Amino acid sequence: MKLCIAEKPSVARDIAKVLGATTSKQGYMEGNGYCVTWTFGHLCTLKEPHDYSPQFKSWNLFSLPIIPSSFGIKLIPNKGVETQFKVIEKLVEECDEVINCGDAGQEGELIQRWVLQKAKCNKPVQRLWISSLTEDAIREGFASLKPAEDYKNLYLAGNARAIGDWLLGINATRLFTKKFGGNKAVLSIGRVQTPTLAMLVQRQKEIDAFTTEEYWELKTKYRDVIFNAAIDRLKTLERAEKGLEYLKVNPFEIVSFEIKEGKEKNPRLFDLTGLQVEANKKYGYSAENTLNYVQSLYEKKHVTYPRVDTTYLSDSLYPKIEGILKKMYPYQELIAPLLEAPIPKSKAVFDDTKVTDHHAIIPTEIPPSQNLSREEKLIYDLIAKRFIAVFYPECKISNTLVEGKVGTIPFKTSGRQILEPGWRTVYAKEPKEESTDKDKEKEKEEEQTIPEFIVGETGPHDPMIHQGKTTPPKPYTEATLLRAMETAGKQVEDEELREMLKNNGIGRPSTRANIIETLFKRKYIEKKRKNLIATQTGIQLIDTIEDELLKSPELTGEWESKLRKIEKGEYEANLFKEELIQMVTELTDKVVYGKGKVITLQDEEKEEVKEKKKREPAQKKELQSWEETKCPKCKEHNLIKGKTAVGCSDFKNCGFKITFEIFGKKLSDKQLLDLVLKGKTSKLKGFSTHPEGLTEGILSLTDDFQVQLN
Repeated sequence: MKLCIAEKPSVARDIAKVLGATTSKQGYMEGNGYCVTWTFGHLCTLKEPHDYSPQFKSWNLFSLPIIPSSFGIKLIPNKGVETQFKVIEKLVEECDEVINCGDAGQEGELIQRWVLQKAKCNKPVQRLWISSLTEDAIREGFASLKPAEDYKNLYLAGNARAIGDWLLGINATRLFTKKFGGNKAVLSIGRVQTPTLAMLVQRQKEIDAFTTEEYWELKTKYRDVIFNAAIDRLKTLERAEKGLEYLKVNPFEIVSFEIKEGKEKNPRLFDLTGLQVEANKKYGYSAENTLNYVQSLYEKKHVTYPRVDTTYLSDSLYPKIEGILKKMYPYQELIAPLLEAPIPKSKAVFDDTKVTDHHAIIPTEIPPSQNLSREEKLIYDLIAKRFIAVFYPECKISNTLVEGKVGTIPFKTSGRQILEPGWRTVYAKEPKEESTDKDKEKEKEEEQTIPEFIVGETGPHDPMIHQGKTTPPKPYTEATLLRAMETAGKQVEDEELREMLKNNGIGRPSTRANIIETLFKRKYIEKKRKNLIATQTGIQLIDTIEDELLKSPELTGEWESKLRKIEKGEYEANLFKEELIQMVTELTDKVVYGKGKVITLQDEEKEEVKEKKKREPAQKKELQSWEETKCPKCKEHNLIKGKTAVGCSDFKNCGFKITFEIFGKKLSDKQLLDLVLKGKTSKLKGFSTHPEGLTEGILSLTDDFQVQLN
């Protein structure tokens, strides 16, 4: 018997259907010589400090750093996890061969290897590696299974990442909490989280320290075209007025006139970060929400694997492109011109050297159904239009540059016209993105129609003074922060250069959204409209950290680069671990024996009021947000509060939900929270619709996460 292990039940069902394993059993499907079972994402995790020694249960500054001689794994303590693991353990023992059908990425490899390690698997293991969940892709994947050994380096990189995060996260968090937390709250430090916060704090300080200055510029209108003086901005109105008087008594003369035809390159296909950036700019979606929407589209078979960091396709996909385009029925008006000739095969789209485990995110041959949410439809539309646009011709433009002078003062202007829209046709009907007043002014000047000028011509003109103010750096939005994480803080507009810097970016595409959400939950940052603002707690935390290694995006980017080298077999995982151990040891000595101060926490005044009132401050803190509470069933996703119920944010796959009203009684948030966190409430009265006529009792969760009244 061959045992297939998928990462979640829905994926296992898709695989089982293709393999003919149609008999449902407890925790797996069976048939045609296969058993198909599943995990719920992570079933195992690295052991916690107290698992190595009971003395580490309490946080003590002088027991740091905690460095296990060897790192162990354990099952996540949860009844559902334990039950499913027993099923997997039994099937591993009975099977002849295991097929690892985990998510085809670093985290997916780690999840499966830890489970097989825990189950003491000594059977041969094959790897299914697919980029979409369509039946054809699954069949092709099973026809070309790879030995597990081919993916050993991917596992070593994932394991090194987890150990690195544990070493730094556990030790630095305990270290800074005990030294600077004043016994009031946990100060969370992370390998990627802290440099990301440092970027936000740095930007916040630049904005806070910025002093607005007024300036004046000279402009003039000649033959209905606005020209700008090509000199430094003037610092005083007096100088500007003197300049204006000079301009009034001298004629305007054309010095040069040049028209250059150019091309605007097609946009690139989406990687996950690119998609998150576009969805944030266009629809204001958070990085985490965009990841959830595109993951759902992937599981519904409409798009390919989303957790990718390449914008290229492999050459082997080229023959399939026409077929995918033909199946994209809602876009046939845009696609028809492409099908009149062979699909172009550009190196900007197809490049095997730029594709490792997966290619860019594109639609599959399965068009979207009507049962998509509004958000999923919009995300699919972004992916679909980008996919179509890359095969259109380049956009041809005309750039006109005109230089003139008034006396000795040089002037210039430029204009830009679209000659052939090319790929811009795909976006012709879309509304323009909102621009700032400054951008609007610039666009207006760029788009002005420029007549034919003759070098040497002169004439009267209409000079004027333009008053402006210097503006501070823009706060980060999720879109610009994601780009900054991708390039380790470097401001890069050029797409090709950005591609080169990805290897040194901080975090991975699949984890960056979670890092940003963690900063929100810790109250280190907050959102004002689309802007991300560092709170006082966040600023003080970064100011307290003197060690550049902890907060430098560039240095964290170097660690990320080493992890990628481990993945390629170019760097030793043990060496990476040793470097981090050395860093943590040095950091501990520096902080323990350094000066101490207490960080003021966000909302500390509110907390003090709660203390005075003695109304269960810890519980009140929990009640602040459902989004901070893990789903008790899948243990993977957080809960969200709807209009009538609290449920898992991955409800479609997990299914966990508790309604506000149970057996005719409306529950308070505290009672619901007790039910979720403790598995039961205190004794309650006022039930009116219980089938057995019970009016009071204790609500509890059953083993299958249903609510019962005892």
